[in-house]
Amino acid sequence: MLEPSHNALLPAIPNKRYFIIGEVGELCNVKPHVLRYWEQEFPQLSPVKRRGNRRYYQKDDVLMIRRIRSLLYEQGYTISGARLQLQTETETALIKPAFTEEIESAPIVESVPSQSIALFAYQAQVSQNMLNIVIKDMIRELEAIVFLLGKRV
Repeated sequence: MLEPSHNALLPAIPNKRYFIIGEVGELCNVKPHVLRYWEQEFPQLSPVKRRGNRRYYQKDDVLMIRRIRSLLYEQGYTISGARLQLQTETETALIKPAFTEEIESAPIVESVPSQSIALFAYQAQVSQNMLNIVIKDMIRELEAIVFLLGKRV
């Protein structure tokens, strides 16, 4: 287990195009088997695979691994909680510009603050997306429990 006092002491990322799994492990202070596991759990993490199924990570992948590491080790998220947080951040980054354009292009009406309405609609959509993700995770967990119970009977 990593000690919290060492979490902020990560080395600078060199200016390279590709990194092998050992280099990424050293840059992020994470063991290679953990990186391979995270690839299965986080769809945002997908290194390039070439000859012999070797993984080659790019700088964006290294930054994503550091973000995942921060969520799990520093902020105390579970795997599913970190996955949900990353999906929410991604959706927010994609949805927010569309609503910003709507707010800026909407005609100004004195009696109804259009910015407040657009912000409320944006927050409602993000909340609905998060709720859908949580419900899908719960359904998967319940299906796994039912499957396990069925084997025991």
